[in-house]
Amino acid sequence: MEHTIVLKPMGTEMRAPAGTPLRDLLFEQGVEFPCGGRGRCRGCKVRVLSGSVRVNAAQREHLSPKEIADGWRLSCQCLVEDDLVIELRQWDAAILANDAAFAFTPQEGYGIAVDLGTTTLVAQLLDLTTGHVLAVKTALNPQAHHGADVMSRIEYAVAEQGAPLLTELIRHEIGRLIHRLLATASLDGSRVIRVVIVGNTIMHHLFCGIDLEPMSHVPFEPVEDGLKSFSPAELNWTELPETTVVEFLPCLGGFVGSDILAGILATGLHESEEMVGLIDLGTNGEIVLGNRRRLLCASTAAGPAFEGARITMGMRAATGAIYKVSAQDHRLVCETLGGAPPTGICGSGLVDAAAAALNIGLLRPTGRIASRGDLVLQEPVHLTQTDIRQLQLAKGAIAAGVRILLRRLDATHEDITTVYLAGAFGNYVSLISAARIGLLAFPIERVHPVGNTALLGAKIALFHPDPEARAYADLRRRIEHFSLHTDPAFQDTYVEEMAFPEESGVV
Repeated sequence: MEHTIVLKPMGTEMRAPAGTPLRDLLFEQGVEFPCGGRGRCRGCKVRVLSGSVRVNAAQREHLSPKEIADGWRLSCQCLVEDDLVIELRQWDAAILANDAAFAFTPQEGYGIAVDLGTTTLVAQLLDLTTGHVLAVKTALNPQAHHGADVMSRIEYAVAEQGAPLLTELIRHEIGRLIHRLLATASLDGSRVIRVVIVGNTIMHHLFCGIDLEPMSHVPFEPVEDGLKSFSPAELNWTELPETTVVEFLPCLGGFVGSDILAGILATGLHESEEMVGLIDLGTNGEIVLGNRRRLLCASTAAGPAFEGARITMGMRAATGAIYKVSAQDHRLVCETLGGAPPTGICGSGLVDAAAAALNIGLLRPTGRIASRGDLVLQEPVHLTQTDIRQLQLAKGAIAAGVRILLRRLDATHEDITTVYLAGAFGNYVSLISAARIGLLAFPIERVHPVGNTALLGAKIALFHPDPEARAYADLRRRIEHFSLHTDPAFQDTYVEEMAFPEESGVV
């Protein structure tokens, strides 16, 4: 039996079989689950306006009796068992409700924040008077047809002269998202005063039409990475008036882009007295460590394994993807998104599978599968030896980057008091599994998934009317970019970190 779910205030209507986890549906609509769907943070709180949703023990623990009586629920703990009308408070809450500290000055008009990722796009339309989010739209980056990661995009752009096509694809897709945002909110676009876009350096260059040739070889340093401004006419965004300012925020150096600048704004790293860190686990893994006196940043080519790409049966986090794997009675037990029959495995499932297989001896610390053949998860989904090696390459790159930055800061993992784990993958990966495979060597209680900090930072930037302030020159001067490949110990450290720990690294 299928049920209808209507999302307010956007008016989105979906249908799903009875028993479908509500979190699966809302995740595909752009809703974030800061604690990874464990029912602890209240970040995914929604209000049921119509229909019935059962309340479990986790909700009774984290919601007051009055909240429950008023219809509030933790969406990560709910199943679809009725036709529902749901109010998504996560999207229309005032920006100031976020824990990140920033000045909020109400303005007339509307703004649009865009997180331009290598794989996905997320855009939000805001009322700048109230800070309310009026609409959210997501899409896959159409450039992915020409390469899953940034290096393959560079190759297509430079070696195959495909840069103009990649620029046109992404400008057109963001323009389409803006059209959908305005349609959802029933606005004509005439009062949109600013569009802020953030993304990694390659996305910055491709959107802005900047030559990628300097990024195709050592020392991988961009020639132009500052704030870039456009008129809607230059981008062929006909629904926006010529007075609208479209800006791509500046990058920080090398492959570390404005998405990380936005993440720093969102988490307040630049204001911290204590040593803290921000790690964005994506196709291009970025790391920032330090405090208000000194911040050191770097990027490392983690590759697309964390997003399910280049894995034999890898897929994005969608219905049918194995997203959770555990070991029970010396066998692997899998869970799929939507409770559907398994059709593939996404990044969080890949990390879980490796951790569980290590714990029961199906996988050796070297990365070799213990038995001949593939590692069978749940028919027909399996992992090959090459798949395991892709995971080792990805996690080794991140772990090595962290070690080298810590060394340059004359610090240890123990010195970092808080680690913010950004991005969709970081939001859903099991921290226990990540520690087990050696991806994260920090004390687990210090690691905090924080969702899409790039998008939050872009929203913060919408409220800076001064172009000089939006260029963030002072902040950029305080952030030192370091190219990991220039460290003589990088290759040895990388090789060391590719191996899985003999035992769990959880402390």
